[in-house]
Amino acid sequence: QVQLVESGGGLVQAGSSLRLSCAASGRTFNSYAMGWLRQAPGKERELVATINRSGGSTYYGDPVKGRFTISRDNAKNTVYLQMNSLKPEDTAVYYCAADLIYRGRTTTVADFGSWGQGTQVTVSS
Repeated sequence: QVQLVESGGGLVQAGSSLRLSCAASGRTFNSYAMGWLRQAPGKERELVATINRSGGSTYYGDPVKGRFTISRDNAKNTVYLQMNSLKPEDTAVYYCAADLIYRGRTTTVADFGSWGQGTQVTVSS
């Protein structure tokens, strides 16, 4: 199994940018598709973005399309989430997670077998 640690969360104003990082250790990082998911207070956890093993394919949830970018550096065992034009509704705990298969638009929260502890992102209006 892979161990995941997120970093980069914080409090920012609407319209700002933030980059989250997720460092992986354990089994070979490039064996996994990776995802970012988030959970806002009182809401279900939702998929933000997912990326395949090589980084050549990505999928984004509708609320973040055109604003967020997922990427990975397999040499550094790290996956990133660049978040631009942040909105108050982006406020949530953001989780990094690993899946053995890249599923693209059919990805669900339940597909991810390994999770980080989460990092809080708060966007003020």
